[in-house]
Amino acid sequence: VKRYEEHAVRASSLRARIAHAVSCTLKECDLGRDEVAARMSEGLGEDVSKNMLDAYASEAREQSSVPFLRMLALVHVTGDMRLLQMAAELFEHSVVEDRYLPWVEVGQLADKKDNVERAFEAARRNARRGGKS
Repeated sequence: VKRYEEHAVRASSLRARIAHAVSCTLKECDLGRDEVAARMSEGLGEDVSKNMLDAYASEAREQSSVPFLRMLALVHVTGDMRLLQMAAELFEHSVVEDRYLPWVEVGQLADKKDNVERAFEAARRNARRGGKS
């Protein structure tokens, strides 16, 4: 799971935290903001300018939060999944690479197995007592 360093996105509001995250993504990207904007524009079929990216990355520009569709385009252009992870964590979820999904399934099945074994043992103890609760 890829996350931003907490100090890099620490802010007093979710809106500001997202602006910090966008700023961090743009700073760490190998492409300049003009190129990122051009590639986002091409992918979306709509105009995205460097000025828009600057506004999305600015905590002071509260009326300019990045729209979800453009956030997806930013993730696509930069390859930075941390933006998606930040959103997923709001709902106690994580973004993981597909190659790890079989191991996630193993963990889920292990949890189910533990639950079944506990229920089995409880039922066995109950049966030994003659079925009385």
